[in-house]
Amino acid sequence: MKVHIIGGGNLGAAIALGMAKNASEHQITVTRRNTASILYLEKLGVTVSSDNKHNIQEADVIILTIKPYQVDTVLAEILPVISNKIIASGVSGLSIEALQNKIGEGHQAIRIMPNIAAQYGASATCISFNEKHADQGQKLVTIFKELGTAPVIDEKLMDAATVLAASGTAFALRYIRASMQAGIEIGFDWKTALAISAQTVKGAAEMVMEEQIHPEQLIDRVTTPQGCTITGLSEMESHGFSSSLIRGIKAAVKKIKGV
Repeated sequence: MKVHIIGGGNLGAAIALGMAKNASEHQITVTRRNTASILYLEKLGVTVSSDNKHNIQEADVIILTIKPYQVDTVLAEILPVISNKIIASGVSGLSIEALQNKIGEGHQAIRIMPNIAAQYGASATCISFNEKHADQGQKLVTIFKELGTAPVIDEKLMDAATVLAASGTAFALRYIRASMQAGIEIGFDWKTALAISAQTVKGAAEMVMEEQIHPEQLIDRVTTPQGCTITGLSEMESHGFSSSLIRGIKAAVKKIKGV
């Protein structure tokens, strides 16, 4: 499949890198005004250009990973030279209806929300599409399953997905950072503390994904009466560990919705 990514920033480059490493059958073009920071992608067979229209007529799928204020300018540039394209938007806050109105009925609007772990084939990419574009939507599902998981969700949950899946990467990294800092305080050098913390989080996530059970059931396997684990958990919860995370996620969703 020929994939054209407009917006070679952190997210666009991560998608291109993930495709190049995990789905070599795709022909990928990435555009960015200043290409210097993404020229490394060329070594992986990705075409890099500063021209948004470069190769775009041949694309099967166009992916927009740009800022909301750039959408109208980019569409005005590319729409005159394309026809009958799948246009997948990773633009925060841009609804399927709004995008479809901008691009017209000659194209198919799909909404996606990947995260930067796509470059490692580990993104949680939420996807939404209208029923009449189900076939085109499934093509995006196929692409992003190669880059991690790709659940299809109701579009009304897409703002929440932006926080849970995309912003959630930062939230998880903040936990790893805090765990690393604690590791330093109890005697480890920072590199060892970071390696242990990151692997522990990866292992916990893999257990949840493999066993498909409530996390508390797995926590029960680790804790023992009067043990160090339950003592640590109780201390964290007394300072708002879970409630702080929940409040942060809900506050981030309100920010997206402009509440």
